[in-house]
Amino acid sequence: MKSIVVFCGASPGFDPVYLEQAYLLGKTLAEQGIQLIYGGADVGMMRAVANGALENGGQVTGVFPRFLGKLEIAHKGLSRLIEVETMHERKLKMHELSDAVIALPGGFGTLEELFEMLTWGQLGLHQKPIGLLNMNGFYDDLIALSDKMVSTGFLKTSNRDLVLVDKTIPELLARMKAHQAAPAAQWITKEKT
Repeated sequence: MKSIVVFCGASPGFDPVYLEQAYLLGKTLAEQGIQLIYGGADVGMMRAVANGALENGGQVTGVFPRFLGKLEIAHKGLSRLIEVETMHERKLKMHELSDAVIALPGGFGTLEELFEMLTWGQLGLHQKPIGLLNMNGFYDDLIALSDKMVSTGFLKTSNRDLVLVDKTIPELLARMKAHQAAPAAQWITKEKT
C-alpha cells in the first residue's frame, strides 16, 4: 500500500479522542511512507489527519471540489491539492490515487464515500482493502446493521467481509496489508430463478 484514501468528518466531533486518533493515523501513515489521500479541507477530522501526516514528513494529496470553497476551506499546506468540479469527480479521483481505503468517524458524507467504495468492491470494480477504524465503538451500530443485513438475506457474508474492522491503527493497517481480495466472481452471484 503506497497510498490510502481516508474518509472522515469535516467536523471534529465532541470527544477529543476523535481528533487525536485522526492525527495519529496521519502520523502513522507518514512514518510508514504511505501517502495520504483525502478530501482536501482544513477543518475537523480532515485537518487533523492531514496535519498528522504533514507534521511528520508525509506526503498528502487533497481532492477538493471548487464549490465547497463556500462551505469549507481548502488546506493550504498540502503536498498537492487537486481541484475538481463535483463530488462524483472527487470520489473517482481519490479512488484512482489510492491503493486502499480507511473510514474514520464522520457523518453522511463519510458514510456515502465508504459505501460507494464498498459497492464498487462488491461489484468487482476494485479489490482494494477497505478498513473501518472503530475508535470508541463509533461504528458498532453500523457493524451490527451489516450483520443484520447478512442474517436477513440482504447481504452475502463474503460482501460483509469486505470491511476490515479494528479499534487500533496498527492492527487495522496490519490487517489491510495482509488482506487478500476474493476474486470478483465470488463477490457476485446470480439469483437462481
